[in-house]
Amino acid sequence: MDAQTRRLAADLLLSAYETGAPVEPLTEKFADLTVEDAYGIQLAQVEQWCARGARVKGHKVGLTSAAMQRQMGVDTPDFGHLLDSMFFLENLPIPVGRFLQPRVEPEVAFVLKSPLAGPGVTAAEAAAAVDFVLPALEIIDSRIRDWRITLVDTIADNASSGGVVLGSRPTPLSAVDLRLAGCTVHRGGEVVATGAGGAVLGSPLNALVWLANTLGPLGVSLEAGQVVLPGSVTAAVPVAAGDVVTATFAGLGSVTAVFEGA
Repeated sequence: MDAQTRRLAADLLLSAYETGAPVEPLTEKFADLTVEDAYGIQLAQVEQWCARGARVKGHKVGLTSAAMQRQMGVDTPDFGHLLDSMFFLENLPIPVGRFLQPRVEPEVAFVLKSPLAGPGVTAAEAAAAVDFVLPALEIIDSRIRDWRITLVDTIADNASSGGVVLGSRPTPLSAVDLRLAGCTVHRGGEVVATGAGGAVLGSPLNALVWLANTLGPLGVSLEAGQVVLPGSVTAAVPVAAGDVVTATFAGLGSVTAVFEGA
């Protein structure tokens, strides 16, 4: 795919943000779309957003749990960018109208205290770069109609990123075994999902290692202060206007997302 065609595909996705109308899968319009093309399309959008004043505040790793891979029909992780406009405060109303097809995922967010650059990053080096962890709810969304996505569709669509709600209680990484940290998700007081950190590539830390080593060859490093979302510990939970969702992690506390009523 040449640069002009990548820009055309990026413009299609950008139009979905502006119009609120999802588009058909890119793989139906661009039959030979590759993973490399998809990341190029993602980066073209990030460049547009940053040109308009947005700032990259971190990254997300997606499709890291068996549950999410089954749900999306893929078997490979991907990554996307987290922009400053994607962060919402806990317990304050989130305008659900800015999303097209929102779902939430409970995650353990890493906040970095030092840069992390691959390739060759080890788990020990990744752990040393972490300042603290927080319970988080990622709002995933798709600009592709009816979530009819393949791996390259979701990569092009910024890994189906939408928003982030971070909890308010930081915990040192050394104080919790993320592999064993169980999670319960309530929506409107009803338990809708359960899981544990080990569902994320065996440990959320492994997703951080994967991200650093994947970004490194692209000339990108993770910076101090940035947030990294390593992937969901459960299948995604659909949300709508008026929903209140709380994820509670053993040893980490809870985080609540409140979606503005219709």
